[in-house]
Amino acid sequence: MVDPRDVVVITRARLQEVVDGAVARGRMSRADAAELLDELITVPRDLARRVSGKLPIAAYDDLTAAEVVRELDALRDVDLRRLAAYERANANRKTVLAAIERKLG
Repeated sequence: MVDPRDVVVITRARLQEVVDGAVARGRMSRADAAELLDELITVPRDLARRVSGKLPIAAYDDLTAAEVVRELDALRDVDLRRLAAYERANANRKTVLAAIERKLG
């Protein structure tokens, strides 16, 4: 569990603004800025696995889109919403997201 005192929330837009400023001032290259942003906004694999362990479908990250879609019928709306948020932040598979949206109606 993460201690809330160790968490800082910075929006993606604010991060982009800061690195754009650094690039404009010649403090870093555009390529370095893009790499830095990518590292900052990528969810670490170990954190993603810890979160996925709390998902309503076992071994979710190891399933294909078709396998996930087959599992959706058994889920409640709250679980579907949790899966949709996780899917968007991780694999972002359009097939899975579309199936979840259909289920949620």
